[in-house]
Amino acid sequence: MAIKDSKQRPIIVRREEVVEGGGHGGAWKVAYADFVTAMMAFFLVMWLLNTTSPQQRKGLADYFSPNNVLNSGHSGSGMPFGGKTPFDQGELVSDRGVESVTPGIKPSNPDADDEDADATTPQSADDSAPIAVQGTGAQQAGGTATVPGRQAAQAGTVVKVIAVTTPTAAAAAAAARQAEQRQQERQAFAQAAEQMHQAVRNDPDLAELARQLVIDQTPEGLRIQILDADRQPMFATGSSALNERARALVLKIAPMLMRLPNGISIAGHTDAAPYRGTDKTNWDLSSERANATRRLLTEAGLPEARVRSVTGNADRNLLLPADPLAAANRRIAIVVLRMGQ
Repeated sequence: MAIKDSKQRPIIVRREEVVEGGGHGGAWKVAYADFVTAMMAFFLVMWLLNTTSPQQRKGLADYFSPNNVLNSGHSGSGMPFGGKTPFDQGELVSDRGVESVTPGIKPSNPDADDEDADATTPQSADDSAPIAVQGTGAQQAGGTATVPGRQAAQAGTVVKVIAVTTPTAAAAAAAARQAEQRQQERQAFAQAAEQMHQAVRNDPDLAELARQLVIDQTPEGLRIQILDADRQPMFATGSSALNERARALVLKIAPMLMRLPNGISIAGHTDAAPYRGTDKTNWDLSSERANATRRLLTEAGLPEARVRSVTGNADRNLLLPADPLAAANRRIAIVVLRMGQ
């Protein structure tokens, strides 16, 4: 029995112990996570640089540099990008009002010596004089606020704020259109004046009256004046009825007046000679002559709606003040008014 046990093969148990090497641990996962985070931050910075304006990037830099004395606005106020958004530019998508330029100075240092403080803090001749400073409410309203000069200097606020209002593109376009319309109107007036002169000069019956037709441009519009001349009156003395020569002259220029779309005013003028009648004055005579001219123009085809005013000025607006009794003071003035008047 003992011999049989001695012939059995021994049982051998092998146990392997795994020992981790220095380069095969989990430290690489931490390094990889740091790398991915850095790449995300890099692409985020690249995206911000691509979608923001230079002013917004400067505002972002100022936000993280509160001690920068050259920045354009206060930083550390919870307003990154200088208080602007990616939708700041553009007429239809802008979410801001007018822009303002706010030049700043280095705030006064309460710990500095008096000599240094005097060198860095501007002082006015009167410390109590108000100094313009920018506040939240003033900025939103597009204006400035005022505080006493000494208090503003001690508080280290911005001493001067200049608000600059920039016109919008729509306002600039409207101004350009208005300027173009004025230019076109001046050209139309000049062309109409030349046509009137040509029409009178080319008519043998009216050629001698060409010197009694005076046309010029005034701030009110195109002024056409029909003047009396010695021994060539447009109206009989003391009468409001146009003679045949005056009627022919008015009818000759009427077609050019009807081609212009502007409103028309008519004014009558007399000389300084008193009216000889007993029941009328120069006011009545000048008003009646202006109204007679209006009737003649409307009979020629001028729309009544285009007549804006018919006035009589008597001798209050003499053409030749140095000679109150001159024949040229007796006249009819037809003014083609500028648009908007």
